[in-house]
Amino acid sequence: MKRWQTPIVVLLGGCLISLIGFGARSSYGLYLGPITEALGWSRETYALAMALQNLFWGLCLPIAGILADRYGPVWVISGGALVYAVGTFGVTMVDTAVGLHLAGGVLVGTGVAFTAFSLATAAMLRVVGVERRTFVIGLCTAAGSVGQVLYSPITQGMISGYGWPIALIVTAVSVCLIVPLAFTLPSDPRVRNENVVHTDSFGAIREAFAHRGFMLLTAGFFVCGFHVAFITVHLPIYVADLELAPMVGALAISLIGIFNIFGSLLSGAFGQRFSKKLGLSGIYALRALVLTIFLLSPKTTEVIYLFAASMGILWLSTVPLTAGLVAQVFGIRYMATLYGFVFLSHQIGSFIGVWMGGYIYDLTGSYDLMWQAGILLGLVAAVIHLPIDEAPVARLRRA
Repeated sequence: MKRWQTPIVVLLGGCLISLIGFGARSSYGLYLGPITEALGWSRETYALAMALQNLFWGLCLPIAGILADRYGPVWVISGGALVYAVGTFGVTMVDTAVGLHLAGGVLVGTGVAFTAFSLATAAMLRVVGVERRTFVIGLCTAAGSVGQVLYSPITQGMISGYGWPIALIVTAVSVCLIVPLAFTLPSDPRVRNENVVHTDSFGAIREAFAHRGFMLLTAGFFVCGFHVAFITVHLPIYVADLELAPMVGALAISLIGIFNIFGSLLSGAFGQRFSKKLGLSGIYALRALVLTIFLLSPKTTEVIYLFAASMGILWLSTVPLTAGLVAQVFGIRYMATLYGFVFLSHQIGSFIGVWMGGYIYDLTGSYDLMWQAGILLGLVAAVIHLPIDEAPVARLRRA
C-alpha cells in the first residue's frame, strides 16, 4: 500500500464505488415504461434484458473475484467501469430487442460485475481488524443504498424533463467516475495474519464447495436475488398500473434505499455480536410477512411507501451477514472469489425474478403470482439457514 492509502481513504473510495455502481444499476427499473412505450415492446422484452443483466452480473462476478484476488482490484474495477459506461450509453442507440439485450443486458451486467461492491469490500477488509469486518461490509452496502436514494429521483426527474436517452447518457458519464476511485484501493491482494494454505483461488473454491454451510448459504441467497430484482424492476410499473403518479414508484425505490442504509448498518452491527445465520433466518421470515401484508392491503400511495420502507430495512441487510459468514468461516484472502460464487446464486434468482415478473404479467395481466412466490421463497430461505455451521474452518482455528 502507498503511504497516502490510509484506512479512511480506502474506506471512502470503496464506499463511493459502491454508491455509483449500485445507484446507477438500481435506476434501470425506471426505464421500463418509457422505453417499452417509445419502441413498442412488451414488458417481457425489457424484463428479459434486465434478467440477462442480472445473470451476467452473477456469471461474471466469480471471474472478477478470481482476477481481483490474484492481481488486485484496481484494474479489474477500472476496466469494469468502462464496460459499464459503454453498455449504458449503448442502450440509447438500440432499435431492436437483440440490441437492448446485448447493451443493457450483457454489457451492463458484465460491467456491474467487474465494479461490484464485493470487490471493493474485499479490499476494504484488508485495512481493518477482524472485529470490524461485518460492520465494514454493512457500511459499504449502506453506501450502495445511498446511491439508490440519489439516483432514483434524479433519474426519474431527468426522464420526465429531458427524456430517457439523456438520462442514460448522464448515468454513463457518472459511472466513469469509478475509474479514478479504483486507485484508492490497495493493489496487493495478500493478507497478513491468516493461515492461507491455498496456492490459488481454485483450492479455496474446492474447500468451500465441500462445506455444507457454504452450499446452504448459496441456496438461501437465491431468494434474496429473486425478491430484490423483481421489486427493483417491476415496482415502478406496478405503481403506474395502479394509476398512481410515476414519481410514487421512483420515490418508493428511493425509500427502499433510504431505509436500507439503516438496515445494512444495523445488520452489520448485529453480525459483529450475534449469530449471523439466525439474523439471516429472521430477515427472510420478516420479508415473507411484509410481502403477505402488502398483498392483502389496499394499494394506496401510503401503503406503497410503507411497503417500501419496510422492505428497505430488510433489503440488503442480508449482504453483511452473508458476506460476513463467508469471511468468518473461510477467511478474507479469497473472499472476493468465494462471495462471487455465492452471489452467482443471488443473480440466478434475480434473473428468474425479473424475467418471470414480465412473463407472468403478460400471461395473466397481474403480478399476484409473483408476490405469492416471493412469500413462499422467503419462508424456505428462513428455514435453510438454520443448519449452517458458523465455526471457522480448521486451518483458521489453528491460526
